[in-house]
Amino acid sequence: MSDESRPTPPGARTAAVIPAAGRGVRLGPGAPKALRALNGTPMLVHAVRAMAASRAVSLVVVVAPPDGAAEVRTLLDAHALPERTDFVVVPGGESRQESVKLGLDALPPGIDIVLVHDAARPLVPVDTVDAVIEAVRDGAQAVVPALPLADTVKEVEPATTPGEPEPVLATPERARLRAVQTPQGFAFDTLLQAHKTVTENVTDDASMVEQLGLPVVVVPGHEEAFKVTRPLDLVLAEAVLARRRLNHGF
Repeated sequence: MSDESRPTPPGARTAAVIPAAGRGVRLGPGAPKALRALNGTPMLVHAVRAMAASRAVSLVVVVAPPDGAAEVRTLLDAHALPERTDFVVVPGGESRQESVKLGLDALPPGIDIVLVHDAARPLVPVDTVDAVIEAVRDGAQAVVPALPLADTVKEVEPATTPGEPEPVLATPERARLRAVQTPQGFAFDTLLQAHKTVTENVTDDASMVEQLGLPVVVVPGHEEAFKVTRPLDLVLAEAVLARRRLNHGF
């Protein structure tokens, strides 16, 4: 069996890294996006709880704004978090990529699987988290949850002036496209190698593994794992939480 497909041991230790150092300008001025309240609780706390809901996750590393680690640590201490999971807060960098690397550097020895999760996806169900972990355990080096696209997608030539008409270059075949979510899961050594090797800025960690020439696989995502980016997303997230309270009592 090749190194690329060797299964991770069933007892592998899993950690989650949550980069939360961004300001979230599309939600408007105020607190960083990860600290915005959702049903009275900061989105970051919801995201941490979502990772800790998986019994496989033994450690969550939160990468805070460079000057806000103490504030984030106090925030987490003020909210009930699962006792079986350890939490660490470290200051982040200027870019998401740098922040994830600082989160990886904070992991203790013995971690075999690492999840990277957007703080702005606070409502990802635990079944999705577990599916990503299971795929890495089964031998995948990099795993992303994703959904088929509901809309037709056009490739365009970007306008030099915002709001100007943009020429369409192509219409990709929708059946081959997926909208990628998080948590993305990795064999720890693979992700560490990617962060040491790929220097250009990328939008997600799986892209870095792709640049190493290693395979990345997709598992089914979930509609509730959407990214809270704009004010309307907050409304939708509140509605999801209200439905959960009605159906499950929490």
